[in-house]
Amino acid sequence: MFNLTKLKPLVILVPALLISACSEEKQVESVSTSNAQTVDVSQEQLTVAQQLKLEVFKSPTCGCCKTWMSHLEQSDFLVNGYDTDELSQIKFDKGIKPQYQSCHTAISPEGFVFEGHVPAKFIHQFLSEEHGEDVLGLSVPAMPIGSPGMEMGDKFMPYQVLLLKADGSAQVYAQLNSYEEQF
Repeated sequence: MFNLTKLKPLVILVPALLISACSEEKQVESVSTSNAQTVDVSQEQLTVAQQLKLEVFKSPTCGCCKTWMSHLEQSDFLVNGYDTDELSQIKFDKGIKPQYQSCHTAISPEGFVFEGHVPAKFIHQFLSEEHGEDVLGLSVPAMPIGSPGMEMGDKFMPYQVLLLKADGSAQVYAQLNSYEEQF
C-alpha cells in the first residue's frame, strides 16, 4: 500500500518539472518541501513557476495592443490575449470609468486591472505592494505617444500612470517625463 503523504510534494513539483524537462541548461538548486525533503529543481523551472500572468482583452484589430503585450512578455509576464467585441462591457464590469479607459484591459489572477499602455515596470511594482479592496489597479488613459506599444520613432509625450480606486476616483501613481523612465 502506498503512503500518499510521501507523494504529496511530488504532486506539487511534477508540473514544474514537466515544463522544462527538455531544458539544456541544468543549473540545479535544492528546494525544501513541507515534509523536510529536498528536491533538485533547475533555475529555469523556478522562473517559469514564478512568472506573472495577465489576461489581456482587446479589439481584434488593435496593433498597438499586440505590441504592448510583447513589451510585457519581454518583462517576464506570461500573457494570454483575447480578442473581444465586448471590451466596453469588460471595462464596465471591472469598474473602469470612461475617463480612465484605453484600447485594452489586462487582468491579473488576483483581479487587479491594468488599463491601457501601463509600462511593465509599474505593473511589477504594483503587484509587489499590498493593496486593499478599495484599489482596482493602474491605468494609462488614452494612448500616449512613446508609451510601451505606442512608440513612434523618438517622439515622447509625458504622461501619468494612475492608481484606480473602487469609488471611481484615481490618483497619480507615477509621472513619466521621459521615455527612459518607463523601463
